Amino acid sequence: MQTHTQEFNDLRRPVSAAPASTAELAAVAPGGIKVIRRNGKVTGFDSTKIAIALTKAFLAVEGGQAAASARVRETVQTLTTQVVQALTRHMSGGGTVHIEDIQDQVELALMRAGEHKVARSYVIYRAERASARAAEAAKAAPDAPAGPAINVKLDDGTVRPLDTARIVRVVTEAAQGLSGISIDEVVQSALRDLYDGISEAELSQAVTLAARARIEKEPNYTYVSARLLMDGLRHEATKFLGMAETRPTLAEMKALYPEYFREYIHRAVSLELLDPKLALYDLDTLGKALIAERDAKFDYLGLQTLYDRYFIHSNKVRFELPQAFFMRVAMGLAMNEIDREARAIEFYQLLSSFDFMSSTPTLFNSGTPRPQLSSCYLTQVPDDLDGIFGAIKDNALLSKYAGGLGNDWTPVRGMGGWIKGTNGKSNGVVPFLKVANDTAVAVNQGGKRKGAVCAYLETWHRDIEEFLELRKNTGDDRRRTHDMNTANWVPDLFMKRVMEDGPWTLFSPEETPDLHDLIGEAFEARYIAYEKLASEGRIKNFKRTQALGLWRKMLSMLFETGHPWITFKDACNLRSPQQHIGVVHSSNLCTEITLNTKAGSEIAVCNLGSVNLPAHIVDGKLDTAKLERTIKTAMRMLDNVIEYNYYSVATARNSNLRHRPVGLGVMGFHDALYKLRMPYESQQAVEFADRSMEAISYYALKASADLAVERGAYASFKGSLWDQGILPLDSIKILAQSRGGNDTAYLKQDVSVSGAFDWDALRQQIRTTGIRNSNTMAIAPTATIANITGVSQSIEPTYQNLYVKSNLSGEFTVVNEYLVNDLKALDLWDEVMAHDLKYYDGSVQKIDRVPAEIKALYKCAFEIDAKVLVDAGSRRQKWIDQAQSLNLYMAQPSGKKLDELYKHAWVSGLKTTYYLRTMGATHTEKTTITDGRLNKVGSATASASAAAAAVANAPSVPASSVLSTTDVSGAKVCSILDPDCEACQ
Repeated sequence: MQTHTQEFNDLRRPVSAAPASTAELAAVAPGGIKVIRRNGKVTGFDSTKIAIALTKAFLAVEGGQAAASARVRETVQTLTTQVVQALTRHMSGGGTVHIEDIQDQVELALMRAGEHKVARSYVIYRAERASARAAEAAKAAPDAPAGPAINVKLDDGTVRPLDTARIVRVVTEAAQGLSGISIDEVVQSALRDLYDGISEAELSQAVTLAARARIEKEPNYTYVSARLLMDGLRHEATKFLGMAETRPTLAEMKALYPEYFREYIHRAVSLELLDPKLALYDLDTLGKALIAERDAKFDYLGLQTLYDRYFIHSNKVRFELPQAFFMRVAMGLAMNEIDREARAIEFYQLLSSFDFMSSTPTLFNSGTPRPQLSSCYLTQVPDDLDGIFGAIKDNALLSKYAGGLGNDWTPVRGMGGWIKGTNGKSNGVVPFLKVANDTAVAVNQGGKRKGAVCAYLETWHRDIEEFLELRKNTGDDRRRTHDMNTANWVPDLFMKRVMEDGPWTLFSPEETPDLHDLIGEAFEARYIAYEKLASEGRIKNFKRTQALGLWRKMLSMLFETGHPWITFKDACNLRSPQQHIGVVHSSNLCTEITLNTKAGSEIAVCNLGSVNLPAHIVDGKLDTAKLERTIKTAMRMLDNVIEYNYYSVATARNSNLRHRPVGLGVMGFHDALYKLRMPYESQQAVEFADRSMEAISYYALKASADLAVERGAYASFKGSLWDQGILPLDSIKILAQSRGGNDTAYLKQDVSVSGAFDWDALRQQIRTTGIRNSNTMAIAPTATIANITGVSQSIEPTYQNLYVKSNLSGEFTVVNEYLVNDLKALDLWDEVMAHDLKYYDGSVQKIDRVPAEIKALYKCAFEIDAKVLVDAGSRRQKWIDQAQSLNLYMAQPSGKKLDELYKHAWVSGLKTTYYLRTMGATHTEKTTITDGRLNKVGSATASASAAAAAVANAPSVPASSVLSTTDVSGAKVCSILDPDCEACQ
């Protein structure tokens, strides 16, 4: 083997020519990053030196010809980009990186690129240099200092020596009660990344990152990382309030929390960040009720998410700590209670235990001067210019304070419709959708998350075909809405025509004005009458097509762009408790809300929160007594939102006070299955979905009925299905009758009950004393609040057992700790297993040494039959008075599979579906990739024509990766882990 001294020499020696321009490589990394050398000195980060080191590595193996090789130059540039992004993706605001970390990433990049000879040579060279340095150190005088002196620059500008003993103490405290943690490893790793003159903030970050880097090898490091992050948060908050000269540890904070809480409330009120009414509470009583130990419950993703997006701050200084945050939310929700302190403590204890979590708008705004706590708003857009732009203005006002929007656009006349005022022809609904799209982008919910809206259109609308193409990246961009979600509002008659391969007629609503408000058999009769009128020439603006052809185009666009989602008008309306006073014209942003709307008088509002299901699995079974206690308090909290809420639009306030709908949901369903040892794909899991939702339904309805005894029934109760003694389970009969019976080809939905609950008594109670809320249940996506509580999203199957999650707070390694614990018990968890998981995209199915029962239990989303997701959703749907955000996963989609899946969803009685997640048959991204493509979709191989071919029963068409689907133009259209999808929660 040749000597490498001339080819390598750290990452510092210049060469005559870099493989890429300095400007190209400098653009890869954010500014403000420093490199710590082995002697403790700090220099600026220079990405060209990485390229130089890589070039020398190739020269050492391939000789002088490598310098002139186009392949080598291109490879070096690509690998340099990968290395830089891997090192700096968490450092958008600057930071430090050790020279050894850079060289580690160079090794990894070479190995991942398949340059094994070059990588091997580089590894040997590093080992030789390390040995040489050790030999030089051994020759040093015995009294030579062990390493460079480190001084820390304090926030006030003074300098003091590094307190290593405190670092050890804080890491030891963070590791308390956790297995598999090496305190010395974290401390030594952190110390290695320090430099003389480091700031307090950078010191805190270095210790936290030292633990975070080990999460994929041991999931418990996520809790260590969170607790180390808390150390910095405590310092930031108490220093801002002038409370502490030193940095309080968790143990010290237990005594400080009551004093801190009082100071925090008064300061936040003085800064006009909180409602002055909060200062009128008995703050001493509330402060003593705070449970400081619960600060240690968070995992890293959860705490970082709270810090970045939820905590009260002044000039970007966060001075709201977790327990104060939960109490602040609770105080807002208890504002109108008679015994406010007692209720606030009750609500706080539920939130801080993670047994239940309110939705993001409630967490954002409770206790603030403008407490907009509602999650979802549904509006109808009328067919006149004033009304259209009035609806768009309502969108802006509602979105400003963190509300997700669902708009019903069906009343707006279609392309070619006659305009009486001008005697001209309409350009249709699409140009106005473009304006609504741009409004959603402009009004970004106070900078906390992007504004988001979903447009709904019925399948008979004249513009439905163009509506299907709104998310495409080809065609006239003025008739595209790249940022708006879209959904089909599908009547049963259309699905029947699809099943029968019958004709379908598209109408413009100004000529068929009553279709929009009709449902079931009445809709069918009127639609057929309009078809006859069209045949007779008495309706002018219509179009004939085949239902099956339109259905295939719907599925093609769903496959290609992720939109429009497919939702079912009649199932939503025929099972709606409020059908006596109105019509459900659309769902919301995430397809779980089904409430009446009417232009000018009814903007529907829903307040959401979710039960943490795995927290109620005790000793291998569902703890129904605990579940009842949780839901009783949760329903009171949700109901309290309605009076306390800030309404930016009067119509929304009037509607909400009249009907009082709320949406209690669940999260962590797959985590619950892990605790019960039930594979998601099993019949046992489907049964558990049924029985757990029955329990939640019973306790939610019972809690609302008990609130009606205390506070009175909602104003529009008389005449509702509740008033008739018809509960959600009973309303299936109404849907079955409309479709021709429960055992027809058009409806096959299980109607069994467990026998564990006295439904007859509950029916009688509701008929006698009423119910407090017109609607009580809805299962939302829970994207962010599931992060906060550290459980799986909503009813979602686990995406991968190991992956990197991206959201507005950054990128976070997520490891399935249930799997890791099982593998540990079998003595199978080691570094090789962690690498195998990364190689196989978080799947255990191809890892030979994993037992079959573990493989069955830990199937990931794309390894589960999508029909099982529908079956479980169908079982839940029978108990829910609203709907559920149900994502469907398909690893290798084809037209036949999509056709069967969505027909199965309709026949199974689902009210709505949400995203279709598809993964290419021949391409998936690896979690080990560090070039920015991590968990993102690559280029889609499915064009519009390819997608159409797929839906025309082609055997399979490769699609892009699920996490970021892009079409051939590269625009992202569907990303389950992207901030854009964190719509409701």
